[in-house]
Amino acid sequence: MGNLSTKSLTRLSVLAACGLVNASGLYGLDAFVEKQRAISLQGVLNNIGPEGSRAPGAGAGVIIASPSKENPNCDTWTRDASLVMKMLIDEFLLGEEQLEPYIEDFVLSQAVLQTVTNPSGTFLPNGEGLGEPKYNVDLSRDNEDWGRPQHDGPALRAIALVTYSNWLVSQGQKDKAKTVVWPIISNDLSYVGQYWNSTGFEVWEEVLGSSVFTTQNQLRALVDGKALAETLGVTCTGCDQAPQVACFLNQAFWNGEFFTGNINSKEKRKGNDANTMLGSNSIFDVNAKCDDPSIQPCNSRALSSFKAWVDAFRDPALYPINEGIPQSKGIALGRYVEDVYFDGNPWYLITAGAAEFLYNAVSQWKTQGALSIDETSLGFFKDIYPAAEVKTYRSKGKQSEFPLILKTVTEYADSFVEIVEKYTPQDGSMTEQFSKIAPFNPLSATHLTWSYAAFVSMAERRASQFPPSWVSPKGSVALPEQCAPGSTKGIYAPATAAGAPDTHFGENLLVAGNTAGPGSWVPDNG
Repeated sequence: MGNLSTKSLTRLSVLAACGLVNASGLYGLDAFVEKQRAISLQGVLNNIGPEGSRAPGAGAGVIIASPSKENPNCDTWTRDASLVMKMLIDEFLLGEEQLEPYIEDFVLSQAVLQTVTNPSGTFLPNGEGLGEPKYNVDLSRDNEDWGRPQHDGPALRAIALVTYSNWLVSQGQKDKAKTVVWPIISNDLSYVGQYWNSTGFEVWEEVLGSSVFTTQNQLRALVDGKALAETLGVTCTGCDQAPQVACFLNQAFWNGEFFTGNINSKEKRKGNDANTMLGSNSIFDVNAKCDDPSIQPCNSRALSSFKAWVDAFRDPALYPINEGIPQSKGIALGRYVEDVYFDGNPWYLITAGAAEFLYNAVSQWKTQGALSIDETSLGFFKDIYPAAEVKTYRSKGKQSEFPLILKTVTEYADSFVEIVEKYTPQDGSMTEQFSKIAPFNPLSATHLTWSYAAFVSMAERRASQFPPSWVSPKGSVALPEQCAPGSTKGIYAPATAAGAPDTHFGENLLVAGNTAGPGSWVPDNG
């Protein structure tokens, strides 16, 4: 492990030989994306134990958030690791076969991690410990004062492992999916079904409340998990909560102009937050309809939210880096305008995520062969296509404006990628942030794994490479007539590999016998 495929290495070596180092002015944006995609994938692999060059001391399958040791001290986060693993699984399904050992190691590491007692609680009997956001790289508990619990991690891990399990089934490995991977997924889905209606800290780990990003991923996890459970012939505890999660998502966060990033909290913010964009990216399905309850990127309210959030960063007094950029072009983007972490700067993963969001929407309109603009989304389209009207544009017709609108949105997406290119160092390394003021240097955590993963995901969508569908032709879920808070008590059990003893992390094992051999055993030697 630890190396890219021959295909990726060839791609990278050819580009390097041609002198394509941040050279879009000479060879175009395509060359930059191709080169940076290979660098970013390797950047992810470098941050995975045990052989990653930037992950010393990390266990097998452990994905560190960053090799930084301070500001912040980056360990392994369930959220970050699961998002990164989902990208790796998607890459594996796209032909990067050398990634499978990383996936297998991740599965085994998460079976252990689920059982580790931590500041959020214990695994048994109620699964509270699954809400723990982060651990040390050796999979031991992290006692640092932090925002706990966080409810997005179990949902995101379930989504990643359901995707892999579906592939196992397609390859005739249904038994492996059922006995090795499903027990991990089942624990996570039990947690989602039991705690979705409880407040927790959001994706940025600062606000105690209810988050759009978390709720969207909880919905997908439950829908995805139910379908897999039916395939495997097992019970999905908690999946019955999906309709109410969808109802809450669609009714609670919309303020008439945009989706408020967080509600049910004491924080006083405007509500424009990158987590609304990241959530739609995470649950994206190229075959989903725009009005699906999961809030897909092409959804009118998602587009309106995107505009409101992006426009908040166009103020040069707030973000000098964006001064002089016209309304129709992409800009450097941060989390939310009130951000004070490192003085609040643009993030690579967020700016790349904005491009991905737009590529996702374009692909959905292409799939449907139509694009409907209503009063809610009109402002988004007017910024980049002034002739836009409230109507449905269809792909058929001699004078159809449909292709022109899609071309305009694609160019808008590319302009965000150009921002990423402009502020990415020559060597392709990506930190967490880059400064909003001159000289716009990289800031905060170095070699952020999520930054690299976000670039790869964006590059996939730009190349019209899509993850497997999860939304059925009838829609992700039927909305109930009335929202009602609810919960399904979870069922939790340590996940064990097929054929392994029924033990879990932290238990003592006693070996009895009448030979001298065991007495000379040194555990560190295996």
